[in-house]
Amino acid sequence: MDILKTIQDLRDELNQHNHNYYVLDNAIISDFEFDQKLKQLQDLEAKYPEYFDENSPSQRVGGTITKSFQTVVHENRMYSLDNSYSKEDLQDWETKIQKVLGNVALQYTCELKYDGASISITYENGKLSKAVTRGDGFQGDDVTNNIKTIRSIPLQLKGNYPPKFDIRGEIILPFEGFEKMNQELIEIGETPYSNPRNTASGSLKLQDSTEVAKRPLDCLLYFITGNNLPFNSQYEGLETARNWGFKVPSQSKLANNLDEVFEFINYWDIHRHELPYETDGVVVKVNDFNHQNELGYTAKSPRWAIAYKFKSEQVTTTLNSISYQVGRTGAITPVANLEPVQLAGTIVKRASLHNADQIEKLDIRLGDLVFVEKGGEIIPKIIGVAQRGNQLEPTKYITHCPECQTELIRKEGEANHFCPNFYGCPPQIIGRIQHFISRKAMDIEGLGGETVALLFNNGLVKDYSDLYELTVEKVIPLERMAQKSAENMINGIQNSKEIPFENVLFALGIRYVGETVAKKLAKHYKNIDALSQASLMDLILVDEIGERIAQSVIEFFDNEENRIIIERLKDFGVQFEIVEKYNPNATDKLVGKTFVVSGVFEVFSRDDLKKSIEDNGGKVGSSISAKTDYVVAGENMGPAKLEKANQLGITIISENDFIKMINEN
Repeated sequence: MDILKTIQDLRDELNQHNHNYYVLDNAIISDFEFDQKLKQLQDLEAKYPEYFDENSPSQRVGGTITKSFQTVVHENRMYSLDNSYSKEDLQDWETKIQKVLGNVALQYTCELKYDGASISITYENGKLSKAVTRGDGFQGDDVTNNIKTIRSIPLQLKGNYPPKFDIRGEIILPFEGFEKMNQELIEIGETPYSNPRNTASGSLKLQDSTEVAKRPLDCLLYFITGNNLPFNSQYEGLETARNWGFKVPSQSKLANNLDEVFEFINYWDIHRHELPYETDGVVVKVNDFNHQNELGYTAKSPRWAIAYKFKSEQVTTTLNSISYQVGRTGAITPVANLEPVQLAGTIVKRASLHNADQIEKLDIRLGDLVFVEKGGEIIPKIIGVAQRGNQLEPTKYITHCPECQTELIRKEGEANHFCPNFYGCPPQIIGRIQHFISRKAMDIEGLGGETVALLFNNGLVKDYSDLYELTVEKVIPLERMAQKSAENMINGIQNSKEIPFENVLFALGIRYVGETVAKKLAKHYKNIDALSQASLMDLILVDEIGERIAQSVIEFFDNEENRIIIERLKDFGVQFEIVEKYNPNATDKLVGKTFVVSGVFEVFSRDDLKKSIEDNGGKVGSSISAKTDYVVAGENMGPAKLEKANQLGITIISENDFIKMINEN
């Protein structure tokens, strides 16, 4: 008997039965027969370990322990989607698209928006090789071992597929499975889970994959990204993915115009409650990939896709009290404390009141029966008063900080009140240090938000520069701090000295300087000294830096305490200048020239072409303007861009013209 062939035949047969049951919902053998075949495979694999395959159906039962989940950078960034809440929003979106593409015939792919945990799964040579959570879009956690236990996800693909690609989707927990899990918890006296989405997300980070395998998780897939894909549109991609063995929901529709999109939305706004899992809207995508490439991305989302959110569920409950939170910038946020109420699958006890203007506008008072909904079905908020309580006087907004009793200020034109005690108000200090250590900032492993509060409350840190004076001996006495935990924290702090300047700049917590702005400032000024000496006008002249950001940067460096902290961080070895990476192909041939890239190219991918422009000193613009020097045009260049380039007299060059340009001399 050919043992390897027997094993492989069993694997193929079990994979097909998995697909029939979990994807097609059409089992052709009983559970008992399936289990018998699986037992036969497991026995053979145990007897002949040389034929082990990590993608065997026998591995779906779990058994791998993951103590810490490795952070992995996404090869292709996972963007978020812009939201819309009305038909008018969608019409405005289409108008913006047509301004870029011109008056071309557009088709849209309509898909239900699934409320789960986003995942990116990589396949190499038809085998599942890696699964990574969305994280912050740039990087996520490697949860491959746990993902392999989900039986609707194929371990081996069928048909003709590219050598490597990523497929994106949502890990969900169907209502039936969620209710069964909760019933089992109730029967043993445990607290039930709050909602399917959070339970699905938490399941992906369980250390024992055997426990993940016990949960009835499912995976709905909706987007493929990679090179040399064998299709040219989103809808064709869904069909292809289905043929390869993926569970692609059948509810998707190809629409020829917005009217057909609205028909899809209207139907599912009513019928979504018939589905076996949570959905909170519809995702509308421009179907053609050439059009998608032409439209490109903003800093956060694709211009070629938008989410239409269904109207939020609304309930009434009693406002018991209002508390006030102090953020790291000193901003005061009022929070409504509510009589607990079930809303959109969760128990809601608190809701945001935003600011004093919102409280005054709603005329909300303690004891009122209020309307509560989830904004976009995520953040609970009060939208009105259903019935007045016994409180006769309007709510008076606090005048002093609830933490340090400093009198609050409110700048002209701003909605929020602020506590000006920047260096003496505990929540602000703790919040700034927590921001400093966060993943997008200094990414200090072994140090979390609760530990930062412990460090501050025990007098070990008063600002983030103090972190670098900590030792194992100093932190060991902290509550719940073991030797290994202390060592990991100190090592994480020391390792953060290698974090690049743009992340350090973001970590400083300068008001209005987010991740993107920090990168632009770091790239422009190269080091902290040059940035600290920049004038207001110098800053405003930096690309995409407005007066509000510029003024905030000036104020930050004018503060003596900030300057002292930065000098301390320098002494500790934190990176305060750009470390230029040597690029042997870099030149300055294109310095002072701005290029716009449009169309599909043969030699370069669009990203590689843009990188080549920047490597040679040029700047890449997102849209054509009077400042554009050249448009590099490929096949299927957008007619609107072509028309605008001609109107402005911009030079249009081909891919080959560009190659000649950078190869001259």
